[in-house]
Amino acid sequence: MTGAVLLEVANWSTLLACLVLKVPQGLALLAARSARGFSLEGLLLELAGFLVCLRYMSYYNYPLPTYIEYPIIIVQDVILLLFVLHYTGNLKHALPYTAIFVSGWYIIALQKWILDLTMNLSTLISAASKLMQLRCLWQTKDSGQVSAATLSLAIYTCTTRIYTTLMTTNDATVLVRFIVVLALNIWILATVLSYRKAAKKVD
Repeated sequence: MTGAVLLEVANWSTLLACLVLKVPQGLALLAARSARGFSLEGLLLELAGFLVCLRYMSYYNYPLPTYIEYPIIIVQDVILLLFVLHYTGNLKHALPYTAIFVSGWYIIALQKWILDLTMNLSTLISAASKLMQLRCLWQTKDSGQVSAATLSLAIYTCTTRIYTTLMTTNDATVLVRFIVVLALNIWILATVLSYRKAAKKVD
């Protein structure tokens, strides 16, 4: 398989995976009618990280196939956020969160240096979102409604995006972000599977 074909496969498979990336997580929340084990703070930080990446890549006119999944994931994250707010009794906070994200979208692109700085910080934001989820798991000692399928898909898409970034833009900032998020997603998945295994032994 040639490099060009492999790049196409990586781009398209990433897009297809992202079309359903958050669906297992959403179904888990709906089925349980609970957000137990799920970190609201982590979701908010993840959403912020995705918005920054989308703004950055569109601003610099990166090839569309290298970031086309971001609008899809953002929509899914917004839906998840509404589910979590509903099940935690905090739906009234949806409007303030919307105002913050919309204003942030415009503010970070007012100056190039602001956008570049924010993109560099997005790695820390994304890492913080994953660490928040880990903390939530450690505190509850229960995988709750955290979807292993969604985490597995996220691990796959991070892996393919590391490859596509190397083959196209070779942007070090974007590359580091994907590597960090990949490592933390693997850690979260391992934690979820560990707690589920322990729960089965107890049963």
